[in-house]
Amino acid sequence: MSTLRFQALHDATHREPVKFEESDRKSALFGKNVFNQASMKQFLTDDAYKGVQEAMQVGKKIDRNLADYIAMGMKEWALSKGVTHYTHWFQPLTGTTAEKHDAFFETSYDGLESFEKFGGAQLVQQEPDASSFPNGGIRNTFEARGYTAWDPTSPAFIFGTTLCIPTVFISYTGEALDYKTPLLRALSAIDEAATEVCKYFDKNVKKVTATLGWEQEYFLIDKALANSRPDILVTGRTLLGHTSAKGQQLEDHYFGSIPTRALNYMRELEQECMLLGIPVKTRHNEVAPNQFELAPIFEETNLAVDHNSLLMDVMQKIAERHHFKVLFHEKPFKGVNGSGKHNNWSLASDTGINLLSPGKTPMSNLQFLSFFINTIKAVNDNEALLRATIATASNDHRLGANEAPPAIISVFIGEQLTNVLNNLEGVSDGKLSPEEKTDLKLNVVGKIPDVLLDNTDRNRTSPFAFTGNKWEFRAVGSTANCANAMTALNAIVAKQLKDFKIEVDALIEGKKLKKDEAIFNVLREYIKSTKSILFEGDGYSDEWEVEAVRRGLSNSKTTPTALKAKIDPRVIALYSEMNIMNPVEVEARYEIEIEEYTKKIQIEARVLGDIARNHIIPTAIKYQNTLIENVRGLKEIFGDEFEKTAGEQIILIKQISKHIEGINRNVAEMIATRKAANLLEDPQEMAETYCDKVIPFFDEIRRHCDKLELLVDDEIWPMTKYRELLFTR
Repeated sequence: MSTLRFQALHDATHREPVKFEESDRKSALFGKNVFNQASMKQFLTDDAYKGVQEAMQVGKKIDRNLADYIAMGMKEWALSKGVTHYTHWFQPLTGTTAEKHDAFFETSYDGLESFEKFGGAQLVQQEPDASSFPNGGIRNTFEARGYTAWDPTSPAFIFGTTLCIPTVFISYTGEALDYKTPLLRALSAIDEAATEVCKYFDKNVKKVTATLGWEQEYFLIDKALANSRPDILVTGRTLLGHTSAKGQQLEDHYFGSIPTRALNYMRELEQECMLLGIPVKTRHNEVAPNQFELAPIFEETNLAVDHNSLLMDVMQKIAERHHFKVLFHEKPFKGVNGSGKHNNWSLASDTGINLLSPGKTPMSNLQFLSFFINTIKAVNDNEALLRATIATASNDHRLGANEAPPAIISVFIGEQLTNVLNNLEGVSDGKLSPEEKTDLKLNVVGKIPDVLLDNTDRNRTSPFAFTGNKWEFRAVGSTANCANAMTALNAIVAKQLKDFKIEVDALIEGKKLKKDEAIFNVLREYIKSTKSILFEGDGYSDEWEVEAVRRGLSNSKTTPTALKAKIDPRVIALYSEMNIMNPVEVEARYEIEIEEYTKKIQIEARVLGDIARNHIIPTAIKYQNTLIENVRGLKEIFGDEFEKTAGEQIILIKQISKHIEGINRNVAEMIATRKAANLLEDPQEMAETYCDKVIPFFDEIRRHCDKLELLVDDEIWPMTKYRELLFTR
């Protein structure tokens, strides 16, 4: 009997749900461990409080003297809650968060006295080792200096006994080494560009905020079962395993009753989220067995990104207490739904208006159309870049099936909004006639509130869909840092809005058109030029792939192909123009991501080879020897007639030999191919070789292993099976 597998099954099936009771109402818990406005008012001086608010709202710099007072208040607040350490909490280009804890504890110069110390210098800046994080060649190994700098727009929080201070992470020479810095620059760019466009419609608008509501999908499996699978432990997914007789085909898991163990986990997770100010609201079973989803209330994008990154860490820690392993991988199991992180994005003005929601007047609807159509134009002109932002080795497995959108970026807006755009396109060129003005304002624009009352259907095969008052970027993977996609999306829309204003102003000043006429003329031309990106049909169909090529859309099915768009001269120029990333920062991210892709495939190849040769083949041989002994015994009993009696056993012995040979041959060829790829000096060529020549061996090796799973005695099979991973409660 396979001891590890069956011990894991015993542990998993005999676990009692970890009891958990909420300590208070969610509204009473919300933000208790966050240095929010209420805490600031209590622990900061008036000047310090005012300084933080001005930094948060208008980006005013906090001077070092004021930082000392802020740090003093933050320290007293943290100590009152039992905190012992502080850390700058940042998001390096590893895809995870990073922190280095320092104690508040200090001693006097003679060591005779001790006290708690935390000043403005510690609050504002720290110095982690920049060379030890991915930097894409920005820093040499011997050039270790890098800096984390406080981001006052994202409030400090307490996790455990540590005060966590959200920060940016930059090199000694000033280049961004994290996800947060470019995101903050992109958010500043869209604020400026969108505010200028808003002034066409409301002179009182002084600020526009990009909002984000992510949806986090994930799998929960018992930690004992996870520990019995080397592939899950090392790569986060199953590299082999025959599909279960029952998967998700009955569709009985989706929105079903949440299992007790999972529900107790969710309840504790939600309480911790409330304390940390993460406004999680929705929880439910997802489509695949043991797959779940949670989603928050929309927030300002920078804060939402921080909260999602923090959440993923919190989920793993709380899972340990409930004897679970959280799988964030986009496709941990073959044959069932993968996991995404749908990014729901919108824009809101400081006057309380959602700029992607239609209003009740022609003017407010003209504003809606301006931001709606400009977003379509931005995606149309930069679809390859958006594809690149969601390109990872793990997301490649997910895209294109089981409710995940395809790799082709397209825009879905629904039938009725399509008709609205068609009506706008039909307006004559130049100045509008009185009849056209009336028709547009009353009959087309004025009808938009009626057609948007959930009349836009949801297309689950669309990577970028309008869903009533927001855009849903469905293609983002569940392991992703939201900042990657959000930096690009906010950047391209900011650039588009900037260009839009230039064109409109030129018509107003040059052709002496009235503002509304100028806006309509520009929008009409955008509608004409963006038809190729709009698609309302089945994104999984072969016909769409052919049609997409005809339209000139990119179809980068793999990460190495998709990532090339990140260093396209147009992309580099866009980021430079909008002051989001300089060419060095852009190229560094490409280098990091292409190298990360290769390393992940390399790790998976090594793990698969190890499991196949050291776990599967020995088990198959052991069972084959049992069959051989059985055949020998039958021969002793039946003599020359034993072949009739032992015929099935002999067939099994031959089949096992065939699959053992197939595994050994393919593993040997995969290793040779991998070694040849490692000799390549160009990172792009190496990644493409791993993609095109190494990965195909995965399927072949898996096929032979999965066939053996069906042939070998269940009692000695070493790997926890799909039916056990997906259906053990």
